[in-house]
Amino acid sequence: MPPLEVGRSEHLVCGFPVRVTNTRPDIDTRQVLTRLAQALDLIASAVPRSYRRMRQDLAGFVVERFPCRGAFFPRERECLVELTFTVNPSHGVSEIAASIVHEATHARVARRCGPLPQAVRPREERLCRRAELEFGLAIPDGEVVVARARRSLELADEEVAPKVDWQEAARRVAAVDRDQLT
Repeated sequence: MPPLEVGRSEHLVCGFPVRVTNTRPDIDTRQVLTRLAQALDLIASAVPRSYRRMRQDLAGFVVERFPCRGAFFPRERECLVELTFTVNPSHGVSEIAASIVHEATHARVARRCGPLPQAVRPREERLCRRAELEFGLAIPDGEVVVARARRSLELADEEVAPKVDWQEAARRVAAVDRDQLT
């Protein structure tokens, strides 16, 4: 079967609606969906309580190019998993799952507390990193996840929750894609 075409497609993965916007002809959407399913299965088996909460807190997933590994969109209650990160062989399924656990923690906070002021952003980020740490400690071969979470937990407030120029970040992603595809 040939790879799914570049473009937008909708799927159901582990019972979650998933919208994939694949702008990269070098990425097979089937591989994206497989790795996403593996990550969700790992979360369900390692931290079932967190997985059950995800079912309440998230309306679905979005997979597309983005300037970071993951994001949570509160208005839509969707978790973004970055397209190239999802299929990059240098990142294991456990790292994809940890990113989802992180963003699902943002979803949990949003559902319970609503929008929070910027001043508490570092505290929320650390809560998300602790969820990643808990997940990493619960899985076999979770060393990469644990190390990344611990490094992040040691950062100063302005480093753990930096202000991001999203326009500049998007410009850099576009430049990388142009270079990759030429």
